[in-house]
Amino acid sequence: MQRKAIALAVILGFLLGAMAFKGSLIDLPEIGKSRELSAFDTQRALARLGRILGNERPHPVDSAANDAVRNRLIGELRAIGLTPVVTDRVACSASSGSRTVSCARVRNVTASVGPARGERLLLASHYDSTPVGPGAADDGIGVAVMLETAAILAREKPQLPVTFLFDEGEETGLLGARAFLDGDPLANDVTALLNFEARGVTGPAMMYETSHPNGAAIAHFARAATRPFANSLATDFARMIPNTTDVELFKARGWTILNFAIIGNETRYHSGGDTLAALDPRSVQHMGDQALALARDFTATGTQAGPRTVAYTDWLGRGFVVIPLAAALGGVALLLAGAVVLAWRRREGLAPAAGAIGATLVGAAALSFAAQGLVGLARPGEFWRAFPSAISLAVTVSALAAGMVALRGRDLDRLRRAFWFIFLILGAGISVAAPGGSIFFLAPPLVALTGIALEARFKGVARAGSILAALLLYLSWAPLLALAEILLDFGAAWMFAPIAALILLPALIELTPLMTALPRRALAGAAMLAVIGAWSVTALLPAYSADRKQPFGIEHVWDEGAGKARWMVVNDGAALPPALTAGRSFERGVKVPWSGRPRWAAPAPGRSAPPSVERIAEKRVGKDRLVSLRVRGNGAETWLLRAPASASLRAVRLGGATEAFGTGTSGRYMLRCHGRSCGDVVIHLLIGGDAPVTWSAIGIRSGLPASARPLVDARPAFAAPQYNPDATIALREVRL
Repeated sequence: MQRKAIALAVILGFLLGAMAFKGSLIDLPEIGKSRELSAFDTQRALARLGRILGNERPHPVDSAANDAVRNRLIGELRAIGLTPVVTDRVACSASSGSRTVSCARVRNVTASVGPARGERLLLASHYDSTPVGPGAADDGIGVAVMLETAAILAREKPQLPVTFLFDEGEETGLLGARAFLDGDPLANDVTALLNFEARGVTGPAMMYETSHPNGAAIAHFARAATRPFANSLATDFARMIPNTTDVELFKARGWTILNFAIIGNETRYHSGGDTLAALDPRSVQHMGDQALALARDFTATGTQAGPRTVAYTDWLGRGFVVIPLAAALGGVALLLAGAVVLAWRRREGLAPAAGAIGATLVGAAALSFAAQGLVGLARPGEFWRAFPSAISLAVTVSALAAGMVALRGRDLDRLRRAFWFIFLILGAGISVAAPGGSIFFLAPPLVALTGIALEARFKGVARAGSILAALLLYLSWAPLLALAEILLDFGAAWMFAPIAALILLPALIELTPLMTALPRRALAGAAMLAVIGAWSVTALLPAYSADRKQPFGIEHVWDEGAGKARWMVVNDGAALPPALTAGRSFERGVKVPWSGRPRWAAPAPGRSAPPSVERIAEKRVGKDRLVSLRVRGNGAETWLLRAPASASLRAVRLGGATEAFGTGTSGRYMLRCHGRSCGDVVIHLLIGGDAPVTWSAIGIRSGLPASARPLVDARPAFAAPQYNPDATIALREVRL
């Protein structure tokens, strides 16, 4: 018994190590030292980006800092022999799925290589940042990649035209993309688009979104991409969730589209930590290699047709598998039918086996949910932020523990049959919601079911097939889980537990005889001790670090109607440090009209000037009224007009741009105007009906009054603004 216990512990340790290692499956290699002139050179790309960013200040849309960035960008384009063109216009764009319209003055920069006419390839990125950080990755990586690609293509003289679009205002509502589509004649010639983005500072350049149908885009990608990282489940997922890159607007044109992004270490995204020093050169190299290879492919062949819709996945970044979507869906259906037949042949005792599989999946989620909840009670906030690998490992331990308890004593053959039957049932369900995911339900069950079917003729083939299927499942699914953890973070860590359990179950099933040989109480006790130990480590590790700081923004808010000012702190929900709360009474969970994130709030001294709104004209337009307003920001970098859901706003016109508010949506209306040009503007609002509308006028500018110095000094060392800058905010109500 002791030998079996040791053997089981060793194998379980190996499985745990394999799951801990899963992030390495998507690691990029180091950059080679020898680079040919015709190859993408990361050092050249980063040197240009360094010159463009200068002192690495935030440079939001229509700001003096962004003017300086644009001028340096133009200089770099001229230095590589291109002729940049700057277009200047006001753009407004409605946010998908909401009643928000954003406006700003934007200056897009374009440069082209190749002939003047023909099927035009567009490469796009944005050069503005958020007000919080310098944007070295978001979207400096896209700027750097495009400049190096442009320099190489200019020397090669491609057969078809290539335009490089560096747009402004992506961060404030995709405004540069809107301006390009509405006002640049080059948009009419575009047939294909490569878009480059970032939601972190490291990791592979994932190709995570395509035009739909995807056959033509994937035909180019499969032929040209080097070290591909892409799968059709991710692109289906991207279509189902709100997408806030320029592709959201570009895809309406019917272009052949490939969208790339890096997503590693989101804690530096939209923060002061998005710096050149933090940007991984390997990520720049990987994105650049894809950009150059695909640009050469598109310009050599033109936009080519492919199968209408395909399912696809990379193989550890070293290979790429593409099959027609119909074949993938048919394969899942056939495998499910085979699993049903095999399960029916040994149906006696199958229900308890299936119940054990279900108990493992549910138990893994329940253990993780309970453990994270208990740790969260003791340590509010994102306690896993500094060491996400620790909570990932704790989730894996929870999955292993649930399997050890649930599977012990069950029949090995029936567990195999039940697992692959349940696996394919899940596959069928996922294939309905996200058809591209069907490709992940083919190879492992095919191998396993073949082994089970042949076991009667060839003794031992079922075990061999099950072990090989377990390996295939790990190699295809573990990278998916690693990427999902990076993208979605661990706010609800329990949702990763059933996936971890699904990956581990084929191996755990083969260990059932070893587990059955051990006393039930001892096995369950060891499993629970492992869970407690893993989550205790997560609880005891530091929550934040120099590399992964706590989100922590400070605001001074003046409410003219209430006649009072308040300090506000927006963080991850962790308790405020005593040095900051000393002498101040902070209230938790305060809602604000300019953001969906609740704040801590305490009384503050001082006041600031909110935007002023003056009605200068009104006339009837059919059953509606057209109201003209003059808005002065009074020093705000961004102002907002917020109206109740009952206001029936139709459209807005500002600076020559007209945009309708979202239809088929609910909630309050919001008009945002960003940048210096919004300091004193006239807007025209088309409003349904005659009822007066009460607006909240809100002005926001980066920075704090001098009285905030004690709060800034009390901010923890490993904390910094993210998504929300330190800001001075003023608001008033206006009835129109």
